[in-house]
Amino acid sequence: MRKVVTFGETMMRLTTCHHRRFGQSTTYESAFAGGESNVASALAKWAVPVVHVTRLPKSDLGDAVVDGFKSLGIDTRFIQRGGRRLGLFFVEKGVSIRAGKVIYDRAHSAFATLSPADFDWPAILEGSSWLHFTGISPAISENAARACLEAAQTANRMGLTVSMDVAYRSNLWQWGKRPAEVIPELVKHCTVIVCSPHDTAELFGIYPRPDEDPFKSVCRQLMGQFPALTTIITTERGQQSASHNTLRGKCWQGGRLLVTDTIDIPNIVDRIGGGDAFMAGFIYASLAAKDTLSALRFGVAASALKHTIDGDLPLASVEEIETIMNGDTSGRLTR
Repeated sequence: MRKVVTFGETMMRLTTCHHRRFGQSTTYESAFAGGESNVASALAKWAVPVVHVTRLPKSDLGDAVVDGFKSLGIDTRFIQRGGRRLGLFFVEKGVSIRAGKVIYDRAHSAFATLSPADFDWPAILEGSSWLHFTGISPAISENAARACLEAAQTANRMGLTVSMDVAYRSNLWQWGKRPAEVIPELVKHCTVIVCSPHDTAELFGIYPRPDEDPFKSVCRQLMGQFPALTTIITTERGQQSASHNTLRGKCWQGGRLLVTDTIDIPNIVDRIGGGDAFMAGFIYASLAAKDTLSALRFGVAASALKHTIDGDLPLASVEEIETIMNGDTSGRLTR
């Protein structure tokens, strides 16, 4: 497989222990995570050549992030070093009827204060087949948004597949522009996006028509507005409680709606990172020349399995994901 490039902020994740509330916790479990680097980590585990591009502080924490990437097999050559601090996010896991919570602390982080001129995108993207980023990255700062746009424009000119999980996070947009002023310009250069009807209303002013399936309706309108788009994917979550969800995938491509079977996910361990596992699975299976429905099914299975794994990273093998994809969710002991 030709290499994949991911671009976005990597942070330290601090999670309360034993499902404690923020107000109860005196200790936190730490790990490094970020939407795009989660995708890179999964692809590296599945033997896809992958480059992660970000900016990290020149500190022991920055060194620890780079060392972690290297241990996973991620190419770190194009990571920029500088800035004042590593971004943080705090996690309180939901359980049963209590919802989870995430608090971000990313202001003035190394990534937020990057200079777009520091990234030589033609050199970074040389020999690649795919660029992936999320709508979280342009939310961080104006410079981060400019860097995303330059990356997408360059990848588009070079003929790469460009994917973006629009990942609308209203609380992150603090630098002066609304997401509806930024995200559409990025989507112009994308071939694949992860987007739901809720996202289209907030970001594009596109609403489902009353006589159509909501996802199909907004996809038709998006395709008309953004000619470069070939594929729109999303997951549809059913939520019985914070600990029990169902998941299925939807895709609009070539005028056809593709829908996967629903996977039941009881006793969730950690749902954060599930969307990244879905995107990584879709990229992996697409690069492996699977048909679109198979790629969608692989992505949904990867996401469902991630819900059973602590932390952001989908630490599951291709074989384990294919077991779920093929309908075996029994959890039988392997000896």
